[in-house]
Amino acid sequence: MKFIADEGIDRPIVDRLRQEGYSVWYIAEMAPSISDDMVLKLANDQKALLLTADKDFGELVFRQKRIHSGIILIRLTGLPPNTKAEKVVSAINEHLSELLQAFMVISPGRIRLQRST
Repeated sequence: MKFIADEGIDRPIVDRLRQEGYSVWYIAEMAPSISDDMVLKLANDQKALLLTADKDFGELVFRQKRIHSGIILIRLTGLPPNTKAEKVVSAINEHLSELLQAFMVISPGRIRLQRST
């Protein structure tokens, strides 16, 4: 499974996913400051799941009906970066088979998963 991590994603999340053996392209390393449209296009072109902390991607997917390979919105504000990383990896590993073309929100104490129609 491939991931594109938006530049707002904490580095420990990227590092922890890579330790798990996942392929992760990190926008902060590749092309900082590119637009959300370009990030989504890159994820789609690579058939990768998009990791983001930016709620604007919900707007793109649900209101503008943009096609996506899968989006994981991380809403773990206030937690230490290493704790976030463990929660994200655990959620991904638990729901891996459900993530393609789905929109998952990871928040403290709750994971919501919505399949695209």
